[in-house]
Amino acid sequence: MSMNIFGAEATEEKAENARLSSFVGALALGDLVKSTLGPKGMNKILQSGSTGDINVTNDGATILKAIQLDNAAAKILVNISKVQDDEVGDGTTSVCVLAAELLREAEKLIAMKIHPQTIVEGFRIASAAALQALEKAAIDNSADPAQFRQDLFNIARTTLSSKVLSQDKEYFANLAVDAVLRLKGSTDLDHIQIIKKVGEKLTDSYLDEGFILDKTIGINCPKRLENANILIANTSMDTDKIKIFGARVKVDSTGKLAELERAEREKMKAKVDAIAGHGINCFVNRQLIYNYPESLLADKGIVTIEHADFEGVERLSLVTGGEIVSTFDRPDLVKLGRCELIEEIMIGEDKLTKFSGVAAGEACTVVLRGSTSQMVDEAERSLHDALSVLSQTVKETRTVLGGGCAEMLMSVAVDNAARTVTGKKALAAEAFAHALRQIPTILADNAGYDSSDLVMKLRAAHYEGRMDAGLDMNEGTIGSMKALGVTESYKLKRQVVISASEAAEMIIRVDDILRATPRRREAV
Repeated sequence: MSMNIFGAEATEEKAENARLSSFVGALALGDLVKSTLGPKGMNKILQSGSTGDINVTNDGATILKAIQLDNAAAKILVNISKVQDDEVGDGTTSVCVLAAELLREAEKLIAMKIHPQTIVEGFRIASAAALQALEKAAIDNSADPAQFRQDLFNIARTTLSSKVLSQDKEYFANLAVDAVLRLKGSTDLDHIQIIKKVGEKLTDSYLDEGFILDKTIGINCPKRLENANILIANTSMDTDKIKIFGARVKVDSTGKLAELERAEREKMKAKVDAIAGHGINCFVNRQLIYNYPESLLADKGIVTIEHADFEGVERLSLVTGGEIVSTFDRPDLVKLGRCELIEEIMIGEDKLTKFSGVAAGEACTVVLRGSTSQMVDEAERSLHDALSVLSQTVKETRTVLGGGCAEMLMSVAVDNAARTVTGKKALAAEAFAHALRQIPTILADNAGYDSSDLVMKLRAAHYEGRMDAGLDMNEGTIGSMKALGVTESYKLKRQVVISASEAAEMIIRVDDILRATPRRREAV
């Protein structure tokens, strides 16, 4: 006898219905993004329903973050994609597609009446064998600086080959490697500022040493300043208003009004004197600096930069070694920022301020140019992915081969491991190997090649012992990934397999979906 124990409008999906609902949502999401995978992947246009703004991208994380979902399993795939983006910076599409393919295989096994727990156990055996094979194939060239730089260049080129920057990947790969090597092993990408300016073409982008702030130097200030002592502040430089709510000041003559204005000016003059008392020659404020204090500071020979937004102030503080201050009573406790040169530069038709010779020597700025704002935005996302992967590779220096080579290598290892497994778990392990082979299949499909023929040739090559064989996407043949320089980060590949298998396991084990009663909004 079944009894409904839930409140009104609360719903429950049980057993097969719950599993089917989970699989359908996850597979639909995988099918949505898989056409963007690889160097021949297609773009998606994301249009805002409220503002009408458009975004043209093939970045998995950007696409998945932008869509509204009502399916619980699909949301899990979005979450693993976000984790991949935060953890490594790239591979967001791969992790989503692999998880969807694992669930596609699991759906077939469940239709054969194999219990979900048996499938999970088989997947775990397969995942362990795949990761072991991946680790065995990983190469570490960190002891040889020249070879390691070449590895980083190859990784950047491989990452960018599937992005909008693919036409100029050699140029941008060099730019990304130079920027990351300046960090000297740090993974803090805040030291790398990216400035977007529409105009010119993509290859007019460049890497500039130092820090560029997208603001102009104040009026009546010199446009060039050497050996700068910088005070970075977040303070109101307006004449202080009476801040008591509802207060009013009554004056009975214009003389009294003039007295009030004079008192406010004196107060501001005292504040400017306190700022100048720090022994500075440059004042950068997050808020506006109004005409009167600006003229006072200019008279004292202090260069002013106003309205440097929050991110600009934070980053300037980081690279110049100064603190952000709001009060100026104790100059002895304030840490000033320092740099060798501040100058005004032109990019296109815009004036910007450049800080050279900053305290954080690793700081640099990438100036991105492009014909449209959409192009520049997508170039920034592509470059950010490359910078993230490279900064992680500097830390975890092992590399593996791309172009479907690593997936086929893991697939062969899982097939071999499946032969030693008894019972129905062996079917699940074989299904895992088949899901791994779907990655090179999708890469070939997206390029318009005969995927069945290519993937079978690739599998045969791996069984023959050609461990560096992968898909040459330019020629549509099987080639040596080592010779072609198609290299990927070991950490990236490892994270893809771990995240995808864990997410698939979690969804396979679902047998009930409970939806709470929608919250009622009371009419006012």
